[in-house]
Amino acid sequence: MSNEPIVVRHIFQANAADVWHAISDDETMRQWFFAQIPGFAPVVGTETVFDVHHNGKVYTHRWQVTEVTPQALLVYQWQYDGYPGDSEVRWKLQETENGTELTLTHSGGETFPQDNPDFSRENAEAGWQYLIKESLATYLDGNNT
Repeated sequence: MSNEPIVVRHIFQANAADVWHAISDDETMRQWFFAQIPGFAPVVGTETVFDVHHNGKVYTHRWQVTEVTPQALLVYQWQYDGYPGDSEVRWKLQETENGTELTLTHSGGETFPQDNPDFSRENAEAGWQYLIKESLATYLDGNNT
C-alpha cells in the first residue's frame, strides 16, 4: 500500500457553517456518514467509539479529536479496536466564490493490516470518494435547497 495520504476535494454549494455542521454534529453525521455514531463533539480530546458490521466482521471504530478550528479544520485519530494501525483524518474547509471547498486527507491507512482487503487503499479511496462526493453532497444539496 502506498504511504501517500488519500486526498478527496469537493466544492459544495453551501457556506462553511453548513458544511462544518454536517461534518461535526453527531445527529447530522448519522444521516450521511455512519448511522452507528453514538455521539461526537468537535472538541479536542473527545473520543467516539462505535461498531460497523462489514463483510461478516465487526470493526470497532475509535476516533479521538486532536485539532479543532471551528468552520475551518477538524482532525481526529482513527483506529480499529483489535487491529494494529493508526491513521489521521483531516477535514479542511475553505470558503471560495463558488461555495465551500472541503479537502479531506486520510493518512496512515497503510499502517492497518494489509492482508485484510477491508483495509486496502482501493477500498478506502472508494469509500471516501463515495462519502464526500455522493453521500455528503446529497445531504447538503437536500438541506440547502
